[in-house]
Amino acid sequence: MAMELIKKEENGMVFISEIDISLANAIRRSVGEIPILAIFETDIYKNDSALYDEIISHRLGLVPLKNQKLKSGDSFELKLNVKTKNGERKDVLSGDLGDDVVYPEMPIVLLENGQELKLVAKANVGLGINHSRYFPGLLYYKHFPKIKISSEGEKHVELANRFADVFEVSDNGKLKVKGEAFCDLDSEGFEKYPGIEVSFSDNKLAFFIESWGQIDSSEIYRGACKALKSNLSKVLKVIK
Repeated sequence: MAMELIKKEENGMVFISEIDISLANAIRRSVGEIPILAIFETDIYKNDSALYDEIISHRLGLVPLKNQKLKSGDSFELKLNVKTKNGERKDVLSGDLGDDVVYPEMPIVLLENGQELKLVAKANVGLGINHSRYFPGLLYYKHFPKIKISSEGEKHVELANRFADVFEVSDNGKLKVKGEAFCDLDSEGFEKYPGIEVSFSDNKLAFFIESWGQIDSSEIYRGACKALKSNLSKVLKVIK
C-alpha cells in the first residue's frame, strides 16, 4: 500500500494512499478503539465559581492528558486547589491539575476575589467508541482531486489568494497547482473560472489526521490499523 506524505505538523498530517475506500473507512472507524487516557470522574469539594459543578466536570473531561498505559480498571488522581485573595481575580487553567495535561493554558473557570475551587479528578484509559472523551483526534479522507489548468485558467491568479493551499502564482505570473490534496471543490465550484477542471481518482485517497495532543497524529493512524487488525483476527478465530 503506497503512501506519500504531503504535510506533517506537530498535531496533524496529510498523506496520499492508493487504498480501497472500504478499508479506508474501516481504519477511520477504528480510531475510536485506540486506548486513550482521560478524566472520567470529578469529586468537587468546594466550588465558589459562577459555573455549576457539572459544567466544570465536563470541561475537565475535555482536557487532553499525556497518554500512558494503565492496567485494566486502574485510575490515577489529579488534584486542583485554587483560592483567590487580596482582591485578585484568577483564571483557573488546566495546568493547575499538574504536569499530566497536554495544554496547560486551557481555561477552566474564572475565580473572583475570595472564591475557591477544590477538587480531585480521576483519569483512566478508555475507548472513543464508549465515550467521546477518549477520542485522540480526527481521521478523515476524500477522493484525491486532480486539477488541470489550461492556458485560459492560468489567468485566474486571484485564486492563489482565495485558495492559498491549493494554488500559487509561478515566477512568470501564471496560476499553477500547489497542493491538489487540499482542494475541496469540483469543476462546478470553479465554473466562474474557465480553464480549470477537477477530476477525482477512484482508489487514490487523501487522508487528513488531526491530533488532540494525547498521541502523535502518525500514532493515531498506526493505532487505528492495529485495532482493526485485532478485530479482524477475532473474526477469523470465530470463523475457523
